[in-house]
Amino acid sequence: MTMRIRPPAAVRRGVIGVLVALLVLLTGCASLPESSAPQALGTLDREPTSDGPPPPISGRDPDLLLRDFLQATATPANRHEAARQYLTPSASTRWDDAAGTVIVEKPDTLRESRGADAATYVIRARKVGELAADGSYRPADGSMLENKIEMTRVGGEWRIDDLQDGVVMDNAAFAKAYQRHALYFLDPNGTSLVPDLRWISVPPAQRTQRLLDLLLDGPQPALTANVRTVVAPPVALRGVVTKANGDPEEVGVGLGGVRIDLAGAAALAPRDKELLAAQVVATLSGAEVLGPYVLLADGKALDDRFAANGWSVADIEQYTPDAHLRNKIGLFALRNGTLVQVRETGITPVPGYFGAVNNLQSAALSEDGQLVAAVADAGRATLMVGSYGGDAFPVAEGATISRPSWNSDGSAAWAVVDGERVVRAATDRATGTVSQQDVDISALTAVTSALSPRLPITELRISGSGVRAALIADGKVYVAVVERRPDGRYAFTAPQPLAVGLSTRAVSVSWLSGDTIIIAREGNVDPVVTVSIDGSEQVTQTSQNLTPPMRVVSAALDTWYVADSRAVLQLQYGQPVTTEGFWREVPGLTGENVVPVLPG
Repeated sequence: MTMRIRPPAAVRRGVIGVLVALLVLLTGCASLPESSAPQALGTLDREPTSDGPPPPISGRDPDLLLRDFLQATATPANRHEAARQYLTPSASTRWDDAAGTVIVEKPDTLRESRGADAATYVIRARKVGELAADGSYRPADGSMLENKIEMTRVGGEWRIDDLQDGVVMDNAAFAKAYQRHALYFLDPNGTSLVPDLRWISVPPAQRTQRLLDLLLDGPQPALTANVRTVVAPPVALRGVVTKANGDPEEVGVGLGGVRIDLAGAAALAPRDKELLAAQVVATLSGAEVLGPYVLLADGKALDDRFAANGWSVADIEQYTPDAHLRNKIGLFALRNGTLVQVRETGITPVPGYFGAVNNLQSAALSEDGQLVAAVADAGRATLMVGSYGGDAFPVAEGATISRPSWNSDGSAAWAVVDGERVVRAATDRATGTVSQQDVDISALTAVTSALSPRLPITELRISGSGVRAALIADGKVYVAVVERRPDGRYAFTAPQPLAVGLSTRAVSVSWLSGDTIIIAREGNVDPVVTVSIDGSEQVTQTSQNLTPPMRVVSAALDTWYVADSRAVLQLQYGQPVTTEGFWREVPGLTGENVVPVLPG
């Protein structure tokens, strides 16, 4: 696997913005070269005809035609019109391409029999993923797929005459034809955007419309009860989506911005109008549809403040997931069981309880640094919660307790007791009280497939939005949905397996961005990887200067920290962003009894 650093979304958007500004300065105006008109994603090597997708190659042997068919299935337009050209008319009529989509790795096409005018082949491949009709991806369990294909000659050309319903897609063709984008919905409090990853395959000029349609359709089922959206009925698209100047051609391609008129939005409260804009702008900007974003409500400006120049990413930045991942309080660490603050001028114990004891096993600070949760070794592991610089209260105890994790607003700290009991320590800042409640994890422990989580749970990290939780169960990595029930209690639901191909056990996880986590794992080979929350992309990160075993990983938006066998090391993004890097020791944080502590 290629070793590289994938910058967080905010860094990537910053680079794009710099490049766009530079282009404007150099050219004075912007237009796409006539010789390089945008092409449809996933176009095969052969050019399409004026009437549709490229036809099958004449005289193709049946095994090669079958491989061409597996490439063509990656183009979903017009009910897989490109792939249907490889079928006989009767097979095309019978084939239900909407029955499901399975993504496979390096498919074999094995001949069972072949005569002058008929042949039977078997497609055999390892399943790597499944794509739902709404574009959401889910990793597969790696089991083998075997589909029998009957072929016959039609007018001297081989064609597929019988095949199973559903689409089988080569993962190389999938990666070429599809792009992953995030739709953005809102956490229940309307304070943070929640990414919902989807894969789409459309020409660039249709991307804006497709994303808006998906946004209006709402979140995927696992998130429906746990997020809210303002981009929903009675709000609907009104008229044609155009560039900011009203031009309907090539919308979302290059410069020019977008103009979107939304029926029903005029009646929204001012706060909801801002949240609507946050959903739309974050969704489009994340897909590299450049602003300005001119948003109208029933033909008039959605918000008079932005009537003249439209909305920009900066106008909705406080709602983005990255806003909660910026480290606003600096680096802390546990050193020999004491919580310390790391400054350029030196390392000093924090004031109060957490800086006075020397028996802490793990710790976490709230985003604003005002609250601390830590696990103390008092004969038994004890979860202690208190204020920074003040006292602490015991909340739970057990043989083991996982590293605590805070909600971004500091309303609760979460931890796992004895690998099987998730507790939530809710804090009331007004009264200074802490109450503990158990979290329902029955949906995690219900075995529904070979990829279902198995106890014990050894790591738990709550996302910045509070809507998701990353966890390690029996050495494997999952992301679950955090569900708040009407009675005020919480549950973990819809566990999604991630990094299913890892050959060694995961030991620590941290949120890297709203849609990506970073994993530290056992072993000497590629001990640090990042993975998207839908499991579709796994990237090996540099291991230069790391000395396994890895103990803890903790990440902020622009800096990652790892505790290995020798010290705490950091990997920091510089300007310009590079594709390689190396880990550097943090001065003063050496030894096997030191781990990094960040907010979250």
